[in-house]
Amino acid sequence: METITSKAPKYRQIHDALKGAIVKGEYTTGAKLPSESELLKRFGASRLTVNRALRELQLSGIIERRAGSGSYVSGADLKEGFKFGLLIPGLGDTEIFEPICRGMAEAHLPEHHVLIWGKSPDDSQSVEQMARDWCKQWIARKVSGVFFAPLEHTAEKDVVNGRIAEQFRDTGIPVVLIDRDFVGFPNRSNYDLVGIDNRRAGYVLTTHLLSTGCKRVIFIGRVWPAPSCIARSFGYRDALLAAGAEFQRDFVRHIEPSEEASIRHIIEEMRPDGVVCSNDYMAAHVMQVIQSMSLGVPEDVKLAGFDDVKYARLLPVPLTTIRQPCREIGTSAISAMAQRFLHPGEAPRDVLPRFELIIRASTGASVERDEEMATAVLAQ
Repeated sequence: METITSKAPKYRQIHDALKGAIVKGEYTTGAKLPSESELLKRFGASRLTVNRALRELQLSGIIERRAGSGSYVSGADLKEGFKFGLLIPGLGDTEIFEPICRGMAEAHLPEHHVLIWGKSPDDSQSVEQMARDWCKQWIARKVSGVFFAPLEHTAEKDVVNGRIAEQFRDTGIPVVLIDRDFVGFPNRSNYDLVGIDNRRAGYVLTTHLLSTGCKRVIFIGRVWPAPSCIARSFGYRDALLAAGAEFQRDFVRHIEPSEEASIRHIIEEMRPDGVVCSNDYMAAHVMQVIQSMSLGVPEDVKLAGFDDVKYARLLPVPLTTIRQPCREIGTSAISAMAQRFLHPGEAPRDVLPRFELIIRASTGASVERDEEMATAVLAQ
């Protein structure tokens, strides 16, 4: 039996010993490693411990495990580790993606991993062309995998997103979707997706508005919305119907946040006492228009959004919103990619970290109370 003096967990000791032997050339590319039974005797470990060590080596790309045959050295570059491409067109514009990427960078993998940003686009370059160019970059660099937040709010988003996914599929590069899918809700693509349960979140937020006494609640989102925002509007509708509250198809509106005249027209026409917005950015614009109409938030109209961006608590009336667990989304995305390496043929998975309902003054929370966490409600 081989003696190892390391204080690391036993599976890690076996992992490091086998990796060291491969680095030294004791097992060359294509060579078969000792069987699990041989490793059990060699290291005096349980079958579960040996299997975990081999799974870690497989996850790292160092070995290949062939059913009924054994484990073989793959010939991977042991010094390079994993290179993951980020295809997140909204990284500089949407606040949630920076902490998501931080979570990815801090996540644990058995081998070193790095996140790679694409080259900055030219000022004249459209977001669609930028996404296409980044796709080409990652394919050319043969990255280990790609984290993709599909385009939203553009007329060509469906075509561009679909083509990007096809190119990664055709070149064998695994993809994990971040925050949203690229096919219309309730359809589902064939890729792992990490993000909150947006339909449930829409239900929770709308139920909160109803609980404050709202009788006529509308939903305002942006044009060409992502499937995640469509799911939020479905959750909004579900909550109204479940409560027996008034609902009509034209209660769901899609406009651009900058269209102040359109927002004003909607408020004047619909006369809501509650508004659910597809995100905090839209909610900030709606709040501005409502106040310009000499209406009060929340006295006349209660207002809520999604994401809990940094300025949500700094608005003239602090905003009730759904807080996304951004760092957890990032670490979960890395875990999802690792599982995809290990089980490439498995069905696509939805990984749904827990969100929170953050209740603030825009829906009537008392400003004398702790405006932030005293009214936070865990919502899943």
